Amino acid sequence: MKWDFDTRCIHGEAHAWADGARSVSFPIYQTATFGHSMIGHEQFNYTRQDNPTRQQLEEVVASLEEADSAIAFSSGMAAIAALTEILRPGDHLVCGEDLYGGTTRLFSQICEKNGVTVSFVDTTDPAKLEEAMRPSTRLVHVETPSNPMMTVTDIRACADIAHAHGALLSVDNTFLSPVFQRPLTLGADAVLHSGSKYLSGHNDTIAGFLVLNDRDLTERFRLIAKTIGAALAPFDSWLVLRGLKTLHVRMQRQQENARFLAHALQRHPAVREVLYIGLPEMPGYAVNRRQTSGTGAMISFRVRDEATARRALERVRLITFAESLGGTESLLTYPLTQTHCEVPEALRRKLRIDGTLLRLSVGLENAEDLLADLTQALEA
Repeated sequence: MKWDFDTRCIHGEAHAWADGARSVSFPIYQTATFGHSMIGHEQFNYTRQDNPTRQQLEEVVASLEEADSAIAFSSGMAAIAALTEILRPGDHLVCGEDLYGGTTRLFSQICEKNGVTVSFVDTTDPAKLEEAMRPSTRLVHVETPSNPMMTVTDIRACADIAHAHGALLSVDNTFLSPVFQRPLTLGADAVLHSGSKYLSGHNDTIAGFLVLNDRDLTERFRLIAKTIGAALAPFDSWLVLRGLKTLHVRMQRQQENARFLAHALQRHPAVREVLYIGLPEMPGYAVNRRQTSGTGAMISFRVRDEATARRALERVRLITFAESLGGTESLLTYPLTQTHCEVPEALRRKLRIDGTLLRLSVGLENAEDLLADLTQALEA
C-alpha cells in the first residue's frame, strides 16, 4: 500500500517495528561499531558507513521526495560539498547567481581552487542558462526559490538544458521542502537539503541530505560520504526523524502565517518592497504555481533605509534576530552581515543585497502576535 504524504512523514514507506521491543519511536543506535555473527553476514559495520537510525531517516526522506535513495550528511554544506566531488579539474559548473552565501563561498573558493570553472548566471532566464553552457559543463545547480531574493527558476526547463549538454541538474529544495516541491519529478538529478531547516524543524540540530533517483550516482555518493567521513550521527538522525513527523502540518501553518504577514508588510509605511513567492506581482509567481503546490514561509523585505533595518533587528522581542530558518520559532536575519557577508561585493550589489534587506523565516507563533512584534520593531 502507498501511504499518503503526511502518513509517510511519520512512518516512511511502510510501518515496521525496528526490533522485538516494538518501539514506537525509532531507536537511537548510539554505537560506533557493530558485532558480526560470522564472516559475510554483516548487516551493519561501522557508523561512519551505515547505522540503523540513519538508514531509517534516509528511507523516510527518500520517500517524501519520491526518490530511490537519500544520503544523510552532517550538514547541508557537507552534502553540497560531496556533490561537487563528482567534478574534476577542467570541469565547468553553472549555478544560480542568487544562492546561500555558504554555497557561493564553496563554489568560488573551493571548487575553483580545485580546478573547476564556475559561472554564476541568472537561471530564472533559460536563455541565459543556455548561453552559459559549455562542452565541459558537468553540473548545473539552482535554488528555487533563491536565498535571499526569492527568485524562481523553472526546474523542468533547466533540466532539459542541462541534459541536452550532458550535465546533471541539482536543486536545493530547502525553502519549500518536499511538502510543496519535488524537483526529481520535474527532471532534476539530485536534490539538496539543509536538514537543519524545515526537515528537522526545531532549530536544534545540523543535518544535510543528497536525494537521488539514479542507483549508480547513489553508490558513487555513498562512497564519497563514507570516505570523507561526513555522515550524520545517530542522535542527530533521530532528531530529524522526530522533526519529520510534523513536517506536513508545520509547513502548512507556517505558510498560512507567511501569507498573512506578506500582505500586512506590503501595507506598512516603513516597508518599500516585499519578496514572497505567494504574491502575484512576483516575477516567478506563474512558474512557481506550475511546479509547486505551495509558497512556503520565507519572506524577504526591504525597509526605507539601513537605520530602520538595524533598529528592527535590535527591537524584535517575540521574533529572534538570528541566522538560519525553518524552525518553529520565527527568525529575522540580516543577509548583508550574516548569511551573505562573504558573497563578493559586486555580486551583492547586482542582487541588491544591501543594508535595507531583511529576511524573515516565519514560524508557528500566532500570526497577529508576529505582526504586532514587527510593527513595533519598525516604528520610527
